[in-house]
Amino acid sequence: MEKSLKSIATNWGLFLGALLAGITVVAYAVNLDLLINMWVGIFILIAIIVFGIISVVKVKQTQDSYASFKEAFTAFFLTVLIGLAISTLVSYLLFNFIDTGAAEVLKEKTIERTVEMMKGFNTPADALAETVEQMESQNQYSLGNIFKGLAGYLVLFSIIGLIVAAAMKKSKPANE
Repeated sequence: MEKSLKSIATNWGLFLGALLAGITVVAYAVNLDLLINMWVGIFILIAIIVFGIISVVKVKQTQDSYASFKEAFTAFFLTVLIGLAISTLVSYLLFNFIDTGAAEVLKEKTIERTVEMMKGFNTPADALAETVEQMESQNQYSLGNIFKGLAGYLVLFSIIGLIVAAAMKKSKPANE
């Protein structure tokens, strides 16, 4: 049983990773603005959650509709971990080795978008300047920042995974 859980979660994680990497590559090829588009980001978040849920459902199907909290969470988390790891690797390679210029363009676009948003919230000029200075000094695609981002996403999706696992767990009756 444990092996099938891992193989199911791994397969769905690979599918998720392919989807996320595909979105990154297509957005890179078509229009870099897509990589900072809020709606694309929302679609990606929903896709990650959906793939995690599908993984849990598939695990339950192989176990006669039963899955403990641990099994449900493991299936969700493993799927998300593999998918995000693949996506992170593709982004790292794309923006650090294949086209470093695109990383700079994205940084500028991100700064512009952040400034617009902060002005919309009537942020004081000194706080705005400090934020821009901090963003300009960082390489968002450095190995350290990539791992920080991955860790942050894993924490977020772990919380979501706990909720999904609690909602989808179904223990076997004691008399079986």
